[in-house]
Amino acid sequence: MKRIESAQNGLVKHWKKLATSKKDRDKSNEYIVEGFHLIEEAMKEKGSLLHLIIREDVQLPIDWDVSNIVTIEVTRAIAKELSETEQSQGVFAHCKQFTYSEEKIEGWRKYLFIDSVQDPGNVGTMIRTADAAGLDAVILGKGSADPYNPKTIRSAQGSHFHIPIVKGDLMEWCGRVKSKKIPVVGTGLKQAENYHSIKRCEQFALIVGNEGSGVASELLEQTDKVVKIPLHGKAESLNVAVATGILLYTLIEP
Repeated sequence: MKRIESAQNGLVKHWKKLATSKKDRDKSNEYIVEGFHLIEEAMKEKGSLLHLIIREDVQLPIDWDVSNIVTIEVTRAIAKELSETEQSQGVFAHCKQFTYSEEKIEGWRKYLFIDSVQDPGNVGTMIRTADAAGLDAVILGKGSADPYNPKTIRSAQGSHFHIPIVKGDLMEWCGRVKSKKIPVVGTGLKQAENYHSIKRCEQFALIVGNEGSGVASELLEQTDKVVKIPLHGKAESLNVAVATGILLYTLIEP
């Protein structure tokens, strides 16, 4: 096992940038995850894990097979610099972001489109919910939180390794799915039907929008139906991640 003791080491500097900088994550197509659960999920996805990083006082679970993984021990000081949590477990993984072939994309039939949702926790929860609901992909539009932000990753609880997450132009993706005769359902308030009017279906794209302003008007123009969830109490609105869960489980086949 390799050991690194200097915070000036090139790898350590790279890891720190991945933990704190979207620009560096985008440039390298890499990111950092922290904690036993997330690393265990990463290990199940062949080829995703580049380095396993462990603090000098941490023992790995005896049932983990790390024989083919580059494992690096670091000092407490380095681990503290890498950690994004108050009570760190002292284990990290340096991972690469997934890319998807056109052949793989052609097989997708159930999508969640996220338009300018800025809160990393909400985005992570929606990724996790889409995974739980059995969707084929999550498409993140411009203005949305980085899916590889540490807060997004923690909120998604390992779903990054289960469901494709793609950053793209939602107008282009609307055109793509409509060309395959896949219905597009938007969320909004104007000229919207009660969500109970949704029919369960084998293929769909659901668009959810920004916490304050909702789905962009140009995207709503591309939809086949716009729906809303009625509010029966005094709350002004539903959390976007909660609303997404309700709508996804209304749309999917039982």
